[in-house]
Amino acid sequence: MNPEKKPLTPLDFPFADPPEPGELAEVAPGILWQRMPLPFVLDHVNLWLIRDGAGWAAVDCGYGLDAVKAQWEQTLARLDGPITRIIVTHFHPDHLGLGQWLHERTGAPLTMTAAEYLSAHLVMRQEGGLGMPAMVNQFRRHGLDEERLAAQTRLGNGYLHGVPSLPQRYDRLFDGSEIVTGSGANAQRWKVLVGYGHSPEHASFYSAQAGVLISGDMLLPRISTNVSVYALTPNANSLEGYLSSIDRYTALPPQTLVLPSHGLPFIGIHSRVAAQREHHEERLEMLLEACDKPKTTADLLPTLFPRSLDAHQLMFAMGEAIAHLNYLEHAGRLLRSETSDGVIRFLRNESHDLSHPR
Repeated sequence: MNPEKKPLTPLDFPFADPPEPGELAEVAPGILWQRMPLPFVLDHVNLWLIRDGAGWAAVDCGYGLDAVKAQWEQTLARLDGPITRIIVTHFHPDHLGLGQWLHERTGAPLTMTAAEYLSAHLVMRQEGGLGMPAMVNQFRRHGLDEERLAAQTRLGNGYLHGVPSLPQRYDRLFDGSEIVTGSGANAQRWKVLVGYGHSPEHASFYSAQAGVLISGDMLLPRISTNVSVYALTPNANSLEGYLSSIDRYTALPPQTLVLPSHGLPFIGIHSRVAAQREHHEERLEMLLEACDKPKTTADLLPTLFPRSLDAHQLMFAMGEAIAHLNYLEHAGRLLRSETSDGVIRFLRNESHDLSHPR
């Protein structure tokens, strides 16, 4: 039996509203917030600027839209110094999209982790198990019907819509390393915290001096981070990687100001990590209950996502469902079987439940 859960402390939102398009808002001394549009239901991404000597370090670049370029032009005209460097949390289009354009526009070097940089190039070229054909084949093995598979194929290489070009060189980030902005008495140290599950080597940045964590997509205030399994690593335990990654944040002070890529900046990092753990535990239990007989991932989609999904949403839903099922299989709570036609199904492992009573 699980112990009674303590109620989670509500998050504190120091800023009631985001900056208007083209405006900048100071969230901490020397740290500016700008918000850029996205062409999705999730219609915005937060970008950050950190004082760096006489200029500003940019954290993330925005999606490859003319409207985003126009907002960047407004920002560049408003800043009192140049962009000194471009730091990217991960390779997804809303973060890396205009990285090459911003580099060409400002001359600032681009900095990111190796796995994110290389993944961007593979996705753009649809190679190395990161292309649409590999993903469609993975979804077929997990039971998705041909009609919905065809809709996935019609999506094409959507990455090119948001990332029109990629840099041919970069400065590499490592987990645990530091980025120093400014110099002398004004120097500020940002520790690189690499996280897993959402993307290959997502970089978040923590400054003890500022009391700030730039969390990227690893910790969001209102919505759950997408955690997926990709065709490149079909047996990956992505959810375990994600949960272990955000557990590291519990070592940070409770008053840390979290600057997420979506939603409003917030205080309450420990409570938010606990909420994410609780959310995923509930979803895992739902899947276990549903696997009383062999089920494919496609069979189980309505269990996790009881609503209509368009092709774009379905892509993320399948990846996330596979991540949860892989987690349960790695834990010994589900058994995987594969039929002669290559279709994968999952069944609750009753012997595990008997030997590990909850």
